[in-house]
Amino acid sequence: MPDTDAGPTECSPRDYRLLVPREWFRIDLTRDRWRTQLKTFVDRQARGRQVSAELTRSVWAALRNTAEAGRARGAMEFFLLTTAENGSMPASLLVSSMPMRGMRADPEKYAAWLGLREGEGRDRREVSLVALAAGPAVRVAGSTKLDFHVGMPGGTGYLILSFSAPLTGMSGPMEQLCNAVAGSLRWVK
Repeated sequence: MPDTDAGPTECSPRDYRLLVPREWFRIDLTRDRWRTQLKTFVDRQARGRQVSAELTRSVWAALRNTAEAGRARGAMEFFLLTTAENGSMPASLLVSSMPMRGMRADPEKYAAWLGLREGEGRDRREVSLVALAAGPAVRVAGSTKLDFHVGMPGGTGYLILSFSAPLTGMSGPMEQLCNAVAGSLRWVK
């Protein structure tokens, strides 16, 4: 596993910048108002559509549960895209931080470990090491999900970009869009 002599260093990033298409609705999970932002999103999607109150509540509950689970694992931002006529959600992005307390982040070793965890079989996701402008990243691609575990400067941890496209799948234009968003990541020092 990674070296154990790491701690915060001078080159640890203060923040990050990520270019996301303007059609994606941003929810700041670091603020107390995230539930209000999520409710605003759900209400906007239901407005003007023949959507039952039960379906609206169901969507709200599913998104709230995703946001709460993400927050419990270090999620900071939640981006949602809806372009489908029926208001269904073709894509989302959850941005999380995974600090490496007491260890140095090592993308090569992490990729190997994730690859072993994937095992064999039809649902196996493809694990690879990729170079982004922000630094080395572990890319984990499945049929409807695409994750980038981007090594933070100084080996302090990973910034995780978790894309999900349950309707279209993670191929073609959606995969290209997610790759472009991940490629736009920059560190602010």
